[in-house]
Amino acid sequence: MNKALEVLKTTYKPYRYTKKKNITIIDSTSGSYVIKEKKDNKVKEVYNYLLGRNFDYFPKLENDLRDDINIFEYIDEIKEPKEQKALDMMDIVALLHNKTTYYKEITEDKYKEIYDNLKNNILYTKNYYDNIYNMYIEEIYPSPSHYLLLRNIYKIFLCLDYCTNSLDDWYQSTKNDLKERVALIHNNLETDHFIKGSKSYLVSWDKAKIDSPILDLITFYQKEYLNLDFETLMKKYLKSYPLKDNELTLFTIVISIPPIINFEGNEITITRTIREKLDYIFKTEKLVLSLKPKNAEDK
Repeated sequence: MNKALEVLKTTYKPYRYTKKKNITIIDSTSGSYVIKEKKDNKVKEVYNYLLGRNFDYFPKLENDLRDDINIFEYIDEIKEPKEQKALDMMDIVALLHNKTTYYKEITEDKYKEIYDNLKNNILYTKNYYDNIYNMYIEEIYPSPSHYLLLRNIYKIFLCLDYCTNSLDDWYQSTKNDLKERVALIHNNLETDHFIKGSKSYLVSWDKAKIDSPILDLITFYQKEYLNLDFETLMKKYLKSYPLKDNELTLFTIVISIPPIINFEGNEITITRTIREKLDYIFKTEKLVLSLKPKNAEDK
């Protein structure tokens, strides 16, 4: 990247560099540009595909001829509250999925693979918390973190029961449906990757791929569940891009698998971590109940 920036000095004559995460912003007499390391031609290929589907909500590539970097137009962002930004982003994500959706033929093996992977994940999580419960329940004077977990661990096991039962039902109802709905997904959704300028833009397309649209929703939820009202966001998305029952069920199963708690650090750190993970479980339960398909059992 540093060598590339040295070369760009002769072309753009920048007077200021600003480093933000994995990008560099250069300001020059000819304008402002975003420089990002380039590993392959994936972004250009994604852009061409999206343009072919009449979707252009991404920053223009100013220069894609170099092998080491991509140069994008810089977007002046209009500041707005995070919740409003997320709502605007859901409109664009729903549009992305609508514009690029198609059905592809698959075999039952695809569903079996999903089923087995999730089943193993659920089983691993259950064994993990079974062992923790068996250790902590024997303590006469549990620490605040252990007491907090023991008081709420029933919620973890309820979630695991829901995931197990729903996954079995999902597989039985889906395995004979040999056409899968897919779309081009951004695959790295978070509010930091959405910019509102003269129009709306999604940025950071390096991980984009063709897959189930629910993967974008799962990624977004697991990254930002704590600070956003996902009941409202999902309602906004589903109004423009309704999910099929089997897609919605799979989404709720994946997000309902309890996260593994890291017990490293001092007592305050561990207690805060447990509280955050419990918040995830409570928020997820509330969201799942609001989205529950008509034929789903109560969680």
